[in-house]
Amino acid sequence: NRDNRLRVTMLVMNFPHTTETDVYTKSLPISDSLQVINLPECSLPSTSNITSSMTALLEAQKPNVKQAVTSLTTERGENGVLAAFVVDMFCTTMIDVAKEFSVPTLVFYTSGVSFLGLVLHLHTLREQDNVDSDQLLELTELAIPSFANLVPTKSLPTIVLRKKWEWFFMSYAKGLKNADGIIVNSFEELESYAVQSFLSHPDFSGLPVYPVGPILNPEPKSKDIIDSHDILKWLDDQPPSSVVFLCFGSRGSFDDDQVKEIAIAIENSGARFVWSLRKPPLKGTMASPSDYPLSDLNLVLPEGFLDRTREIGMVIGWAPQAQILAHGAIGGFVSHCGWNSTLESIYFGVPIATWPLYAEQQSNAFELVCELKMGVEIVLDYRVEVNSGPNYFVTADKIERGMRRLLDKEGEFRKKVKDMSEKSRKTLLEGGSSYVYLGSLIDYIVNQISN
Repeated sequence: NRDNRLRVTMLVMNFPHTTETDVYTKSLPISDSLQVINLPECSLPSTSNITSSMTALLEAQKPNVKQAVTSLTTERGENGVLAAFVVDMFCTTMIDVAKEFSVPTLVFYTSGVSFLGLVLHLHTLREQDNVDSDQLLELTELAIPSFANLVPTKSLPTIVLRKKWEWFFMSYAKGLKNADGIIVNSFEELESYAVQSFLSHPDFSGLPVYPVGPILNPEPKSKDIIDSHDILKWLDDQPPSSVVFLCFGSRGSFDDDQVKEIAIAIENSGARFVWSLRKPPLKGTMASPSDYPLSDLNLVLPEGFLDRTREIGMVIGWAPQAQILAHGAIGGFVSHCGWNSTLESIYFGVPIATWPLYAEQQSNAFELVCELKMGVEIVLDYRVEVNSGPNYFVTADKIERGMRRLLDKEGEFRKKVKDMSEKSRKTLLEGGSSYVYLGSLIDYIVNQISN
């Protein structure tokens, strides 16, 4: 939309027997500047390991990507000149294909700049000093160039702390270093220290970053409007900034004992609340959580909880998160600290109480509480291991304490979030840092053609 010299062709890879992506891409508005091509489906070896499945899918799709791009480049009159590849942060193996076409590859990175710096630095430590997961576990904290404070080892992602994930981490980080630049869903005003580290630290030399975020979609789809009608109607009747929203992402769920502890904390806090409570998948499966049947809610919650809290709260299943965060009644967000959720919360000016689960969420939680001072701590080092559950149990008093702090009207963190909310909206406008970085990115891509 920013520059009419650019046309984007999106190559979509589906896992076998999935339809969600196809449904979504067909719902996109038809555009002269964007086309979507579904690559042929590939058969894959049977495995429950998501990383092995993804690796196999990418390798199997390389010939299809090459064929699709070859077809595009032979139709230059209609599609223009091939200028660059942009790949998902887990698809850097496609850099091999880009090299065959003699064009640069940019990675679209959906986590923050601070975490990107953490990944690259830990890869350097492993390669240059042979610092492996065992040695990291012996440390209490370590210096990371993209963080102003020492980072506790407990806030590092699981993939660098477990021997079994070391091969995946090394491959993932090396792929990022092979890119010609990285487009990051963040903005300089939010992560100024991290962005500056990419300009000054030798670890990151020669790898340009383009923080062009926050890239969000705050406008609800029609389905979301219908599904969220009762929730928003209830929120309309609540005082401003009085409701705590508890939601733990598309893969967030807890076992029955932990659910009861959260319920006790909510009730003891006396806070108004909207709680997105999801049913865990069967043990040992890679399925996503699902919604509880209404008849099962009373079995998993403390006896009488729903009746006692009927006037002050709602227990729901899947949540239209952006719509809820945008509502003026929401005063705080108990969150897993996924990066997209973090950006949405900041955009809508809602402070977070941290409860990380997977992936880079522990590092995000540390960044929110200790670096940016825009969140309050419930826990920073809680993590769910694949096929083995969480590392500890969070007690009701700890959850309640975090909720009460979250609603503190005088908390300095609340002012910081409100200020950053304003900046997150202005940065995308002409003159804002993300607007400028996007301009630099466009110039880089267009210059590939003239060169």
